[in-house]
Amino acid sequence: MHKVKDLTGPGRTDRFGIGGTDLGTMTTAPDGRLVAVFGDTFERATVGGPGWRSPVVLFGDPASARRGIEWTGAAGPGSYAAQVLPYEHNSIINGRRVSTVIPTDVIALGGEMYLHAMVCEGIGNVHWTEVHRSTDNGETWQHTGTTWPGDHHGGLFQMLTWAQGDDGYVYAFSTGFQRDKGLLLHRVPADRLTDPRAWQGWGFRGGAWAWGNPPTVALTGAYGELSLRPVGGRWLLVLFDAGNYRIDVLNLDVPTANLYAAPRATALHGTSWDAEDHAAGRVAQLYGPYVVPGSTLEDLHLAVSQWNTTTNWPYRVMQFAGRAPR
Repeated sequence: MHKVKDLTGPGRTDRFGIGGTDLGTMTTAPDGRLVAVFGDTFERATVGGPGWRSPVVLFGDPASARRGIEWTGAAGPGSYAAQVLPYEHNSIINGRRVSTVIPTDVIALGGEMYLHAMVCEGIGNVHWTEVHRSTDNGETWQHTGTTWPGDHHGGLFQMLTWAQGDDGYVYAFSTGFQRDKGLLLHRVPADRLTDPRAWQGWGFRGGAWAWGNPPTVALTGAYGELSLRPVGGRWLLVLFDAGNYRIDVLNLDVPTANLYAAPRATALHGTSWDAEDHAAGRVAQLYGPYVVPGSTLEDLHLAVSQWNTTTNWPYRVMQFAGRAPR
């Protein structure tokens, strides 16, 4: 893959009060706009300082997606990208200290949108996960009341990505937020997304895989951020392979495909800061790959995060493009 452009940072998102941010999982809103949800965000081009909020939402022009997303607005007053969930950082919520709420994925179902998020005390420590709903194309969000404890399914139901099939189900892969765990697969009827009792695991029991079994790890490894999307009649699963320091793309015929046998290719390689080459797909401290709406198998676009944890800049989201594996 090669770099298309920086999506956030100086000259890109200053007018929205966004200097440093990460993640940027995306979908297409019911009104046709691109909706991108970002994580910990600050007004300056760094980590820390004024204007800490998470998550925030930017809107993009869908016609610009495959040449480099152009932002058209933000959720919040005026042009300022406000925190879209009502809580205070480093506060006590339900008896637990919460430092931040981090988005993992967003989905549009009919005229509504749903956001899955992790309620955290520091990076990797998830108290619980929750689902929020928007009925106005991502401008405002309300808690659905749906939550799961952080240790649900042994802690492998924290970082989540979901996408709707043509069979009435939403399919979701999940892992932990520690970047040291494999993947589980789940499904839920789209009209019961917010009912935890309706979620089914994909599990191996009695010599066979089946829905409704306790979920079995579908792919071993050490994974971070995930992005599952139907593209060109296939299902693309993009993941941060933390164990191998790279971003990989899997091309599936169905979500229940054998992930070990599916076509898989490395889209971006992690590297050191002095060996970066974005034109050749070598990126230092990369994470958070998310499929950009409008992608095709031949022209796959990803939003990719980068954080120099020594200097706290770059702390940004970039757009990369390439081909999906066949």
